[in-house]
Amino acid sequence: MSVVRRALPGDAEEVLRLRQIMIDSVFASDPSVAWHGESLPTLRAELGEPDGDFAALVVDHPERPGALACLAAGTVDYRIGKAADPRGMVGFVFSVATDPDARRWGYPLLERSRELGGGYARACMNTLLEWFRERGARRVQLTASPEAEPLYVSLGFRPKPNPLLELAL
Repeated sequence: MSVVRRALPGDAEEVLRLRQIMIDSVFASDPSVAWHGESLPTLRAELGEPDGDFAALVVDHPERPGALACLAAGTVDYRIGKAADPRGMVGFVFSVATDPDARRWGYPLLERSRELGGGYARACMNTLLEWFRERGARRVQLTASPEAEPLYVSLGFRPKPNPLLELAL
């Protein structure tokens, strides 16, 4: 039995709390949480769409009822196909975070993953990768912090040169 589950609309505040932990650890940005209030209605709506293109996989905190220990969130996007991927479905992981006081706990209900160095983040990522497969994604992309890169490499992710440009609108 897995301890990983889909986040529900009632988890939205906790999902944002964990996302903020990820943002604070990866980006040297404004630590303000003022944006959470504006984000909550949309997040709640997305969490209420189990068949949508967005998924947030979570683990409940083992010691704090109502709190989450871990989050892995991603989307499936359509991109015009190509020879290696005719359907053009691409997964993108954009938020993985474990509550600092729940790190290195592992998840004892999944012994095999523990043998592989498993923990809450690995459990959430494995479930998210399965969700991507079910939706036809042949590729999954993410941006990793140096601390998290070993987890993703152990799951099969490989670095790619990235000519990404971005425009803020």
